[in-house]
Amino acid sequence: MAHKLRQVGTATARRRRIVAAAAGGLALAAFAFGAVLGDRSAPQRQPSPASLLTPRQLVGQRLVAGFPGATVPAPLRQMIRRGELAGVILFEANLPSRAAARRLVDELESIRRPARLRDPLLVMADQEGGLVKRLGGPPSASARQMGAAGAAASRAQGAATGANLRRVGINVDLAPVLDVARPGGTIAVTDRGFGSTAAAVEAAAVPFAEGLQAAGVAATAKHFPGIGATAENTDFAVQRVDLPKRTLRAVDERPYRRFVAAGGKLVMLSTAIYPAFSPQPAAFTRSIASRELRDRIGFGGVSITDALESVAVRDFGGPASAGLAAAAAGTDLLLFTDYRAAAAAGQALRRRLQVRPAVRPEFVASAGRVLHLRRGLPASAVRRR
Repeated sequence: MAHKLRQVGTATARRRRIVAAAAGGLALAAFAFGAVLGDRSAPQRQPSPASLLTPRQLVGQRLVAGFPGATVPAPLRQMIRRGELAGVILFEANLPSRAAARRLVDELESIRRPARLRDPLLVMADQEGGLVKRLGGPPSASARQMGAAGAAASRAQGAATGANLRRVGINVDLAPVLDVARPGGTIAVTDRGFGSTAAAVEAAAVPFAEGLQAAGVAATAKHFPGIGATAENTDFAVQRVDLPKRTLRAVDERPYRRFVAAGGKLVMLSTAIYPAFSPQPAAFTRSIASRELRDRIGFGGVSITDALESVAVRDFGGPASAGLAAAAAGTDLLLFTDYRAAAAAGQALRRRLQVRPAVRPEFVASAGRVLHLRRGLPASAVRRR
């Protein structure tokens, strides 16, 4: 009897082990099946909008151009229609009156663009105050005067300037100047600097930028890493800044850290030469345009060159050469005051993409930053046809 009980007990235990194993197997299978379902239902990482652009459009998101007159030339209209420009820059000749300015921007924004490029165009102007203003109205003070008046006054000037520009549809101000205005330098002489020390500049210039952006206009800090020590404007002469790296980093680059921390949208690269870094202009120098600005300063927004037809750039070739050099340095937007020069640069950049596909990721990264900036700008009141 005891022997039979042991046999029954052994058989029962064996059956329990088999049932348990089967249950475990079913549970494991259910888990695996659920995991597979989970993988299928999990959101897939979407490609970036920039990665979906054609080569022509990808290059176009790195170009900004100017044009003559108060109407849009047919070739420039076609460039916008094909997605070959991210934006335009406007000067006094484009803005004979406020009404004309509004009509011009409306005309620009009404141009139908490719499906992925229908966010607002970048419509830029230099509205610093003092000697550099493209449109009537605020700011009513120069940078030097704002620096003397203090942060609150400067922020109010920035807000008023932003409202002034927005009323005519301009959404990017190529200001404020963050150059430390050393005595005798062109920035100090022309009252374009907020102060003669880094602390004074950041204390007043950054609030101006904050006021601009609170009003819906993207601010542009310039001219990185600083032209406060130059004797002349780089628009009219080749300039060398013979300062050591430690001085440039401790003094001239310092206001940019505050600008970045405040959420500043754009930084303009200088076309002066900084021998401590390179024999080429800053906008063409990777150690400045990429490593100093992005790695050291921590800027993640859109970088833009100063005008690439300036005297300071001519020694380094025409529009095509300048565009290639600036793009290779990692500068996002290439600024041309003439759309024909921008078209020549665009053609050269498309060739570069074709023959060197390895550069495409950098183009995608730059275009991605530009598209992000455009997407965040207030939409125009104009309904695109």
